[in-house]
Amino acid sequence: MSDNIEMKISDRAKHASEIVCSYLPPVQGFARTVCEAMAYSVEAGGKRLRPILMEETYKLFGGTSSVIEPFMAAIEMIHTYSLIHDDLPALDNDDYRRGRKTSHVVFGEAMAILAGDALLNYAYETACKAFAMDTDVKKVADAMCILASKPGIYGMIGGQVVDVEMTGKTLSREQLEYVYENKTGALIEASMMIGATLAGADDSQLEKIRRIASDVGMAFQIQDDILDICGDSALLGKPTRSDEENGKVTYVTIHGIEESSKYVNMLSERAVKGLEEIGGDHEFLKELIVWLIHRDR
Repeated sequence: MSDNIEMKISDRAKHASEIVCSYLPPVQGFARTVCEAMAYSVEAGGKRLRPILMEETYKLFGGTSSVIEPFMAAIEMIHTYSLIHDDLPALDNDDYRRGRKTSHVVFGEAMAILAGDALLNYAYETACKAFAMDTDVKKVADAMCILASKPGIYGMIGGQVVDVEMTGKTLSREQLEYVYENKTGALIEASMMIGATLAGADDSQLEKIRRIASDVGMAFQIQDDILDICGDSALLGKPTRSDEENGKVTYVTIHGIEESSKYVNMLSERAVKGLEEIGGDHEFLKELIVWLIHRDR
């Protein structure tokens, strides 16, 4: 993978981080501790994949205004809340995330739970700022509906429920793909669909974007499984083989590294083909999707 795409991703991640962090609440008053905990996890960095995908999809369909920015911040807040809760002792029990101690290690379990809750709620408060930024409130309302539904019980939470219930048990391919499509894929779908919606994509275009995002989400999660076995913990910023130690069945444990890698490639190629069918300036999105299958962190 060329240094050029790495630089492009780094530049866009920095841009996305500036936007996301600008919407965090000030650390002050009686609630300062939870605000500090919120900022601690959000400012830890990461790939900022979701806000990047959102903004690039918005541009793909001709979007140019700043109305996308509160939604970029909101989706990253929701993603970060899910990571805080995933790391808790009752779930994955991880002490490190993005190379730093996890929220519950630094602030205690109770405050970490509250920080996750606060980020989820503040995400919607943040996204609502878009109503004052765009005269087309219908597009903003439609985007809000996507933001409200995809992280919920028929999206991310639904996938997490099955993930928790099936830990240590034998999953079918159908069950595992349900977990991946929802636990990971739902927020990626939300990101790209919100970008398309705010830019004025029609229903047919929106469905194409949903399918592309679904493939990206599945490929991204399976690549995570591969990295959990083969990755470098120093690069990943968290321990490897944590899924195995926690008794989690993954795509790799069912199908092996080689078959999993082939499936990631197939999904990525299908997503790229879908972008080509939509047209427009999709070069960076194509490069980003290809990078996802080669990333080492």
